[in-house]
Amino acid sequence: MSYSENYECDVCGDQKGEEGDWWLAWVDCFQGSKPEDNQPLIKLTRWEPHQARTDGVKHLCGARCAGMLLDRWMNEQHADPDAHCETK
Repeated sequence: MSYSENYECDVCGDQKGEEGDWWLAWVDCFQGSKPEDNQPLIKLTRWEPHQARTDGVKHLCGARCAGMLLDRWMNEQHADPDAHCETK
C-alpha cells in the first residue's frame, strides 16, 4: 500500500499537484534585547516536503496567496501593536 499526502492552499483552498510554484510560511519570533521586546515575524520559503508536514506551517499555492497571507498577518499585527511572541 502506498502513502499519499494531500495538501491544499491555506488561503484559496486549491489542491497541490505535481506542478506549481508552492511555498511554505510560518510565524516565528524576532528576539528583542529582553523578552518583552520580542516581536512576531512571518517567514516564507520554497516548498520542501519534509517542512510541509511541520505543525503550524501554512501551505501556499503561489505568490498571490503568499501576498494575501502576508496582508492578513500584517493587518492582525496592526490591530494589536502590543502583541508579543506566544510562549509555549
